[in-house]
Amino acid sequence: MILSQFIFVPLLAAFLIVLFARKKENVAAIIALAACAWILIVAVIGFLKLPAHGGLILENTSGWKIPYTIALVLDNLSSFMLIVVSLIGFLSAFYSVQYLNHFNGKWNFFALFMLMMTGMNGVILTGDFFNLFVFMEISLYSAYALVAFGTESEELEAAFKYALMGAITSTMILFGIGILYSYTSTLTMADVGLQLSHSGTPKLLFLVYGLFIAGFGLKTALVPFHAWLPDAHPSAPAPISAMLSGVLIKTLGVYAIVRIFFNVFGAPTVVLQILMLLAILSIVIGGFLSIVQWDFKRLLGFSSISQIGYVVLGFALGTPLGILGGILHLFYHAIFKSLLFMDSGAVEYATDTRDLRQLGGLSKEMKVTSSTTMVGTLSIAGIPPFNGFFSKLIIIIACIQAGRVVLGIIAALVSIVTLAYFLKVQKHAFYGKKGSAKVLEKVPLAMKAVMIVLAALCLLSSLIMIPPIREKYISPIVDTVRGKTSYIQNIEPYFDTGSIK
Repeated sequence: MILSQFIFVPLLAAFLIVLFARKKENVAAIIALAACAWILIVAVIGFLKLPAHGGLILENTSGWKIPYTIALVLDNLSSFMLIVVSLIGFLSAFYSVQYLNHFNGKWNFFALFMLMMTGMNGVILTGDFFNLFVFMEISLYSAYALVAFGTESEELEAAFKYALMGAITSTMILFGIGILYSYTSTLTMADVGLQLSHSGTPKLLFLVYGLFIAGFGLKTALVPFHAWLPDAHPSAPAPISAMLSGVLIKTLGVYAIVRIFFNVFGAPTVVLQILMLLAILSIVIGGFLSIVQWDFKRLLGFSSISQIGYVVLGFALGTPLGILGGILHLFYHAIFKSLLFMDSGAVEYATDTRDLRQLGGLSKEMKVTSSTTMVGTLSIAGIPPFNGFFSKLIIIIACIQAGRVVLGIIAALVSIVTLAYFLKVQKHAFYGKKGSAKVLEKVPLAMKAVMIVLAALCLLSSLIMIPPIREKYISPIVDTVRGKTSYIQNIEPYFDTGSIK
């Protein structure tokens, strides 16, 4: 299996769009959709092929061996992330085809969109620190431009704030990588982990921990590194908001944190305790800040801070059940939060406003959007049988099982708060007294289709919890994270034997 196609296909699509689709914007959409569909199909094939390859597929980009080459690594965790990114990416691109009728420069949008996909896939697959940084920057610079895509003052201000904070924390990550390189003389993740396992934990490593927690904490939008998100997400076009909340903060943030701190550093206790604290702060602060919002998309932005706290809390517990909950909530949140952002995009498309105080009574005129928003509401609030119920329940039980009863109670109570502020959305946007906003335009079919598919996935993805399916497809991902140094051990046979100390 050629892993480099996950990077080169979207990158090639971006160049083809720039070269051939500048005057034929429908061609840009076709190229982007074809690339996203191809990546999704290959991601699923790769996930199914992994057991036959011992749970690991490694591709060298030269004739040399690790650590003298740049390697791409596909294991259970990275394969799962590729499916999540590819699925949301394809649906967002499909949604964008007609959503962008209100914007100029479709070809710019799709070219940047494919560059963002290139960067995320690279972050997921790379086996070395420096290329993780490079691919992260490709994604981020594409995201900055897409946040500013509307070119209004609000969008430009949000993009500038995002870029400024992103640049500071990217520099912190680069410093951390530099310190690791100065100590180990290698950038290959598995080799760094191998050398650290032999040399113990030098005090210098705690500085690296701090730099990475702050750097990747901002990419994850954990409190107190969250200030950019509530501005960036509402300002971006709805499908980009779905990508930012659905997959970007998880790929550049959660995935990077899990891969580095679990599979390279061996899940240090001090790091897990810090992440646990940041997670519970994010759950509480993000949840309560959501209540006071009247901008539909801004409410969703603060909600993402709260929900990503649940994901990080699950991983930070470090137990099999906690990691399972973190993995499931990462996947489920990608689905229902993408749905809710696309619902907000449909409301704005039809009424030209996101202010809940101006909306009302839309359930009669926007039946599909009203129904799918209700599904998203029930999912994110953790109401059975929708997917969010199972992941939140597992995280809460994992807290209690790990002796963190207070954290479990807080997580359960904030879930009630989540239901409260989404019922506020339902009341003021769809079922309350009709406001001053009017439905000016019908929501296009492509947008409705994507919303219906995501709403269906909010129910169908719950089937993962059926024991045979969970044991076959999800348990190996849990083992990859929980195994800590198993990542190093699986890659070690691919090393140049003369390099192992």
